[in-house]
Amino acid sequence: MDKVIIFDTTLRDGEQAAGASLNAQEKLEIARQLDRLGVDVIEAGFPISSPGDFEAVRLIAQEVRRPIICALAPANTEAVDRAWEAIKGAAHPRIHVFLSASDIHLSYLEKNRDEILGMSRDMVARAKSHVDDVEFSPMDATRAEPAYIYQIVKAAIDAGATTVNIPDTVGYATPQEFGNLIQGILAHVPNIHKVVLSIHCHNDLGLAVANSLEAIRMGARQVECTMNGIGERAGNASLEEIVMALRTRQDFFNLTTNIDTTQIYRTSRLVSELTGFSIQPNKAIIGANAFRHQSGIHQHGVLKKAVTYEIMDPKSVGIPSSALVLSKLSGRHAFRERLAELGYTLSEEALKRAFQGFKELADKKKEITDRDIESLIAEELRTTTEAYHLDHVEVSCGDHSLPTATVRLIGPEGQSLADAALGAGPVDAIYKAINRIVGIPNKLTEFTVKSVTEGIDAIGEVLIRIESDGVTYTGRGAATDIIVSSAKAYMNALNRLLAAKKSR
Repeated sequence: MDKVIIFDTTLRDGEQAAGASLNAQEKLEIARQLDRLGVDVIEAGFPISSPGDFEAVRLIAQEVRRPIICALAPANTEAVDRAWEAIKGAAHPRIHVFLSASDIHLSYLEKNRDEILGMSRDMVARAKSHVDDVEFSPMDATRAEPAYIYQIVKAAIDAGATTVNIPDTVGYATPQEFGNLIQGILAHVPNIHKVVLSIHCHNDLGLAVANSLEAIRMGARQVECTMNGIGERAGNASLEEIVMALRTRQDFFNLTTNIDTTQIYRTSRLVSELTGFSIQPNKAIIGANAFRHQSGIHQHGVLKKAVTYEIMDPKSVGIPSSALVLSKLSGRHAFRERLAELGYTLSEEALKRAFQGFKELADKKKEITDRDIESLIAEELRTTTEAYHLDHVEVSCGDHSLPTATVRLIGPEGQSLADAALGAGPVDAIYKAINRIVGIPNKLTEFTVKSVTEGIDAIGEVLIRIESDGVTYTGRGAATDIIVSSAKAYMNALNRLLAAKKSR
């Protein structure tokens, strides 16, 4: 069977989703997990965009050795050279050059087709002078004239491109249209056999995965996608959906990938926790309800033979099947074993902190579920990148009193910082007290509370979004006390804001 190259752009296009800022260490952690997942290409970032992104790409290029490490660059000399500087330490470096190709875009760039053709040829050649592996993308290809796309693709290949990517940049195409475009390129570009033909689809009309699969069916052999489908606006084609469609329907596609599908669930959870983007329960493959059955008929069928209503085995995507229950009597070994089953590998120091958190939670809950453990590990991931740490929070409130909050933070230099404030409610009071200490202007734009598991003793998880200087930052916090969860979520968002400002 033919293999489809999986090009993961979670760290580049995925991070461009509003509120999904990642620092260099968080990007490196995701890159290492993408390596374990088995992706062929990691698009690590956009080096010209900021010093922080340059450093993240450089770090990933040095540390992650098996996959191709790709850096994105607009078609100008400075950006291409900057991309090379970031990835030159990679075992398998790639520069990805892009520029607009549709007349809609060209009208705003005040460029004509011949100028764009020349720029694409020159910048692919420039990238080729640095590295053998060069990818080229004519942006907004699905709204461009097909004949011009054929022309620009031929020129890029002549200049040295080894992969040509056809992007549905604004999610405009339908599967039939996109499939026809791919067929046209294969039929009308005389040197197309010299390159890998790739696609990159956005999800504005909810068709990114359908478009990608149709393009693959028509002959594309690289697909650009992201974990959980995150990305600009409505997101990108979802990696897990494409991979599992190819695997589950091998009878139809007769194609395979290098992905270790048992790593999908773990990768999905890591991306969700570090970006702060929750996964909708009905999300295909990795949503909480993806393998849950409520209908009596369905339950009866699944209990007798799972294949009656499940086309995939949950274990095939890494969803744990063990029924091991942990409690306050469970020891470090049982805790470590459960972490391993869930796909987590922690350093001894991180394990020590996580186990302490587990013991504290076990004093409050009779039984600890997998989701509780995942929430604990997420807390560990969040606390390792803090500028300010929430050390103490206390509130006083009621229907006949003024909500008051006292907060103590540990600052960047290890100093203890405390303040108090009144608010419209206890959470408002906490946020005002924190703002008095941190002093970063921002606006709260979203506040969501949900229960991680069932029961009165469940962990409550809070997701918030704040806005500062027109940029959105997401924060998450979890605890059995929803007030504490709210404080943790706000600190998580503020720390992301501070990290982004420091990077810029």
